[in-house]
Amino acid sequence: MTRLYSFHGGVHPPENKRQSLGAPIRQAPLPARLILPLQQHIGKPATPLVAVGDTVLKGQKIAEPSGHVSAAIHAPSSGTITYIGLQPVPHASGLESPCIVIETDGQEQWIERQPLTDYQQLDKQTLIRHIRDAGIAGLGGAGFPTDIKLNLGRDHIVNTLIINAAECEPYITADDALMRERPDEILSGIEIIAHLLQPSHILIGIEDNKPNAIKALRDAIRARKLPIDLIVVPTRYPSGGEKQLIQLLTGIEVASGSIPADVGIVCQNVGTAAAIYRAVILGEPLISRIVTLTGFALGHRQNYEVLIGTPFSVLLESAEVDRSRMFRLVMGGPMMGISIEDDRIPVIKTTNCIIAATREEMPPSPPAQPCIRCGMCEQVCPASLLPQQLFWFAKGREFDKARHHNLFDCIECGACAYVCPSNIPLVQHYRFAKSEIRNEEAEQLKAAQARERFEARQARLAREEQEKEQRRKERAEAAAREQARKKAEAEQADAGEQDPEAELKKLKTAASIARTKLKKARDALKNAQEKGLDGTDKLEATVLQLEQSAQAAEQAWQNATGVQH
Repeated sequence: MTRLYSFHGGVHPPENKRQSLGAPIRQAPLPARLILPLQQHIGKPATPLVAVGDTVLKGQKIAEPSGHVSAAIHAPSSGTITYIGLQPVPHASGLESPCIVIETDGQEQWIERQPLTDYQQLDKQTLIRHIRDAGIAGLGGAGFPTDIKLNLGRDHIVNTLIINAAECEPYITADDALMRERPDEILSGIEIIAHLLQPSHILIGIEDNKPNAIKALRDAIRARKLPIDLIVVPTRYPSGGEKQLIQLLTGIEVASGSIPADVGIVCQNVGTAAAIYRAVILGEPLISRIVTLTGFALGHRQNYEVLIGTPFSVLLESAEVDRSRMFRLVMGGPMMGISIEDDRIPVIKTTNCIIAATREEMPPSPPAQPCIRCGMCEQVCPASLLPQQLFWFAKGREFDKARHHNLFDCIECGACAYVCPSNIPLVQHYRFAKSEIRNEEAEQLKAAQARERFEARQARLAREEQEKEQRRKERAEAAAREQARKKAEAEQADAGEQDPEAELKKLKTAASIARTKLKKARDALKNAQEKGLDGTDKLEATVLQLEQSAQAAEQAWQNATGVQH
């Protein structure tokens, strides 16, 4: 017999599960419009592959993953793309998000499906790509793309595969109904997961408040003779949390900041296993899921198989909602769910429950009172945190301290707020702090990227300036070389043979200048002699010298002229 362990804290709120288990799973009606948000999973939103006006078939891929952590989206029914843009989506912020809207044609015409019935003969990467192309994300609530958990690489060796069948949140019975009615689909999906991960042990953890589901799974396991241990755990919220279930079944505590794969464990939800079966064996992408419709404002409280993208309003009308009695509309369970104001929002891959509650069923929360430091929140925290301290840090905007006190280990289960005698909405404070920290990290990342861009620009400008300076130096050096070359050519020309005409002209000019100088000297000598001035002897010597120079210049010019002729 497998040993059971325990985890810190936990609570046992009223279950309220029976009201939705009185009837089998029902097929939800086909809506006139399907609204498909591009982000129905953790990670980056998908990228549209279609345009307005395109006709699509059921199961056709209409958006592809935009990164490693992303998931594809497929048309849940045949029809026409009528809009791509912002629409209200299921999110606590109430903001709009990009969506693809399909106007259904009622034909439900499928694309050609491509099942992999011989998947064991394929290499693992081909099988994982097929699962990725099917757009499967975790259906237990988190919405983590499944192919990433199945493609861990050589760094992680999986010893234990845990299938999460706990479904601990009050009101929600989607997994319970699936296990009761379709245990073979779940087990077939588990076999595919085991083929990919090759674990040493396979454990299914299920709470003891699901006797019919336990019996159905046991019978199916026994009929198939599968090496799977079905372990029934006590009903205690939140035993369905991934780390809490691991601790319950194995006694291993996943350290802060680590993932289960770091300790050789992989967890998958039963709904995810069934979706893997449908994708691989039937060739059907993830286009529908089981959703619990419950709450005393509904006439029919049961589980529905719903096409992804179906507006909440369609489901509420199908379940015969009494809007005069409906006080609160909640997506998810009462502990971790979020209140919804707009019932036009669509079902997405992580929508497992819709509660249309009356005022008596979910009365308004009483006003929060000052903390009395009773410590009850710490006693029930399944993550062994200090909720009171985190509350003060969040309220005081001391986000660094909250982070250092492992704020991000909080799974937002709401157990602390459930037992708080002062009715403090603790989870809201934690969500606020996480959001602020993420925004701050995003701003820091943007600043770092901007700094990198600035530094890269400065380096580029410096490099360009250096290149310009180098080009200027090269041009200056080239000009200097050209000037030196021309000077050398000129000097060489002067040293060599002169041009005859230029030389003749030069001799004629020299003769003319010599005659002019001689005439001026003679005039000066004549004037000095006439006036009887001193220094005539020097002037006579000068005239004699100039006569010789003029005669020589005249002779050179005449000789040159004679040569020319």
